[in-house]
Amino acid sequence: MKKAPHTTYPWYYRPLEWFLTSLAHLPLSVLYVVADGFYLVMLYGLRYRRRVVLENLRNSFPDKTEAQIEQLAKDFYRHFAELLIEILKLGGISVTELKRRVFMPNPEVLENLLAKGKPVLALGSHAGNWEWIITAGAVWLGPRADGVYKPLTNPFFEDFVYRLRTQTGAKLVPMRDTLRHLVRHRNEGRVLSMLSDQSPSRADQQYWTTFLHQDTAFYTGADKLAAQFQCPVVYVSIRRLRRGYYEMRLVELYDGETPLPKAGHQITEDFARQLEVDIQADPADYLWSHRRWKHKRSAL
Repeated sequence: MKKAPHTTYPWYYRPLEWFLTSLAHLPLSVLYVVADGFYLVMLYGLRYRRRVVLENLRNSFPDKTEAQIEQLAKDFYRHFAELLIEILKLGGISVTELKRRVFMPNPEVLENLLAKGKPVLALGSHAGNWEWIITAGAVWLGPRADGVYKPLTNPFFEDFVYRLRTQTGAKLVPMRDTLRHLVRHRNEGRVLSMLSDQSPSRADQQYWTTFLHQDTAFYTGADKLAAQFQCPVVYVSIRRLRRGYYEMRLVELYDGETPLPKAGHQITEDFARQLEVDIQADPADYLWSHRRWKHKRSAL
């Protein structure tokens, strides 16, 4: 697997690397047994971010009873444990098995937009298994698949995760280089995927909307980039069909031809509405341990 650029880490991480790599080559059936144990540890032992998970669920689903919220939290922890194992499995999964486990029912949506000879922004989220979606996309698209990412601070995990994400040929673009990357490839039919549900910092430009019954900030990058480069935009709906199997359905948000105001946020608003529907359909499969609502809108 390809190493992360300009990244080195101390020698004492080597045993951990060998251990994780060995685990990655175990069959998924065995790894899911490990996930079952990890689920119990997170839920009853570590109680991993339990307060954050419960607060996010209560605020997002105010009509549910406390018993229903507790059950959703348990379902989330089980999904999260399986997700971590599935991400690790990228280090030992074959292209054939990955294609069998990630299904795209409407690839023509993307192919029609790529035929226009422009970059296509693919807006994903922390639902289902987003890491498998990125790597599977590289299998289908070959060298036309790029993904925006935020480098990790720990040098070992930055290198290890980078190798997992790129092992099927996806090219990763640091978030700070997104604009430069689009300028370089503005006349090429290729896909740039972005996880667009992360919480922007106070220093970033934000778009505020009601999302899951809460005042929520979103990055505005998709609107700005689509307006500047007139590039099409698709929403990537990720749904878990059953354990270890996912569906990636594409929804066109912008055709790349209709003029867009540079100050508008219609693409981000449409993304929020699509994601909201997906989360309400399968609430346990979203990343509830993320502090999504840590920032509040400033008073005018």
